[in-house]
Amino acid sequence: MGHNEEVLIFLPVASHGVPPIPRVLYTVGHSNLDFTDFLNLLKDGAVELLVDVRSRPQSARFPQFSQQVLERSLEKERISYLFLGEELGGRPDDPGAYRPDGLVDYRVRRNSYAFRSGLDRVLVELEQRPLALMCAEEDPLECHRFLMICPELVRAGVHPLHIRKGSRIETQEAAETRLLESHGFGDVARNTLFADARAEALEQAYDLQAGKFAFRVDPMAVDRW
Repeated sequence: MGHNEEVLIFLPVASHGVPPIPRVLYTVGHSNLDFTDFLNLLKDGAVELLVDVRSRPQSARFPQFSQQVLERSLEKERISYLFLGEELGGRPDDPGAYRPDGLVDYRVRRNSYAFRSGLDRVLVELEQRPLALMCAEEDPLECHRFLMICPELVRAGVHPLHIRKGSRIETQEAAETRLLESHGFGDVARNTLFADARAEALEQAYDLQAGKFAFRVDPMAVDRW
């Protein structure tokens, strides 16, 4: 296990007036896995609900992850499926969510009514059962589920766990530290005494990473929208 990862132990839900322990929220990317291997990732995390946050829930290359096929396959395994790609997807239909250069503006999108509604739905579902947000990319740092959605989850008091290949778990803090280091903020990442400095560096690192991996359209297409 890498130096940025943490070992977490999840205890049963408490009773007799003791506040319940929060449910677990995972994120996962289906990548090029076959369905059985992907299912094992979910089962290893005891996931009961898969929340699909892809804007386009179809895959010609990996038809096992097209919406209808995936939903039926999950149903056979008693895992529920919820599509929130219109609310939480990384390729929004709203032209106001795009910068003049054609890049999706994650900050603008987070403040939209659709995004807030989707996030609220996730938080409501999370109170009921363990769930996973799913998109395509295996590495969360290359996906909008981490770059756009996770900062708002953290603000809501939820710290996601990222399921990686082989059922390896990367914590949100570990992923953020990796993000900081990849953009030259290693000193800040390793120094835990100055929370404000880390938060400021994180904001910059998120913006830089979004510039690399956020969805982009032809700027002329945005003008004609």
